[in-house]
Amino acid sequence: MNALDPTIIAPLVRGLFLDALGLPVIVSSVLTEECNAEMVADLTMEADFSGTAAPDEEALALTLRGGLASAVDGSLKNWMEGKRRVTVGVSSGQSTSLFSVMAAGVSAPGAGLAGNQVLEGRVALVTGGAQGLGEEISRGLAAAGAYVFIADLNHAGAVALAAALRASPCCAGAAAIGVNVADEDSVAAMFDAVAAASGGLDLIVSNAGVLRAGSVLEQDEASFRSVTDINYTAFFFISKHGGRLLRRQRRTAPSWMTDIIQINSKSGLQGSNRNGAYAGSKFGSIGLVQSYALELVHYGIKVNAICPGNFFDGPLWSHPEKGLFVQYLAEGKVPGAKTIADVRAFYESKVPMGRGVEGADVMRALRYLVEQAYETGQALPVTGGQVMLN
Repeated sequence: MNALDPTIIAPLVRGLFLDALGLPVIVSSVLTEECNAEMVADLTMEADFSGTAAPDEEALALTLRGGLASAVDGSLKNWMEGKRRVTVGVSSGQSTSLFSVMAAGVSAPGAGLAGNQVLEGRVALVTGGAQGLGEEISRGLAAAGAYVFIADLNHAGAVALAAALRASPCCAGAAAIGVNVADEDSVAAMFDAVAAASGGLDLIVSNAGVLRAGSVLEQDEASFRSVTDINYTAFFFISKHGGRLLRRQRRTAPSWMTDIIQINSKSGLQGSNRNGAYAGSKFGSIGLVQSYALELVHYGIKVNAICPGNFFDGPLWSHPEKGLFVQYLAEGKVPGAKTIADVRAFYESKVPMGRGVEGADVMRALRYLVEQAYETGQALPVTGGQVMLN
């Protein structure tokens, strides 16, 4: 770890401002070649790292907190007077790194984050965020005023969606990141990129997932492992490396709460016929959610799951060639069905509320989990009454 590595320093700087302002901020490294005579740090924190190649994060945090103490009042004054952006210099010996600190939301210091504003300005990351339910979540976060990182294996789709979201008047910003959630190195690189670009995160939505149905008597090992790798093991990678980033900014923001939310499934609450690999990966993920909740609460990280019902309007069900509606009609799985509409009506009839889940339903649950400061380790059903907890 380099003493002035922005992936280490930026989250610590972000934490300082989260703690001082009580509002989300975006911290980004300012490259030396971008500096000019007018770019002078509003405050400079001296950090003596001499003789230490890889200083301890906690020691760095203590040094930076001490360096900021005398400048907090001035920084808050700048924010309240509308400047809402300062430059921070972190010095180590003969070297100084500059970081731009910018307010992410529109609320004033002390206004708090509640009700419809609970997501405003928060920096969020959504895996599998370029299509399907992930796209709905990305759009919902942007509409609520969040800064959204759209992380997806489909990088081109993520780039296109990020550009569309940046055009929204409410969105604090959006960026695309290519990632393979089943590869730990790719996940680690993703969180390093986020740390350098924004200084950290307030919300991680682990949404990427796959469904490959099949009888236990027929399914091959490769298919079973693929579902497990993406739905279960990937959540471990995301919680591990995302949790490290959230812990880092917590070192200088001891009262700032953050969230990891896994988008699970109603199949994580009850078995699914001829779909054991998927249900097993989702059941297992709830075990991870509960276990990580117990561990990470010590770093102010809440870990919860949302368990949606069937998203009939997404590509899994409604793709015109490969969707489940088309497959089930061709297979004669729904007795008497003659059209795709017949198949859809059959599955909608299984839901007491008469329809599949929609993006807005999941967003209400997500907003609740972020706003609820006294809940962690929960699996929240959003199924229209199809699955009810005891």
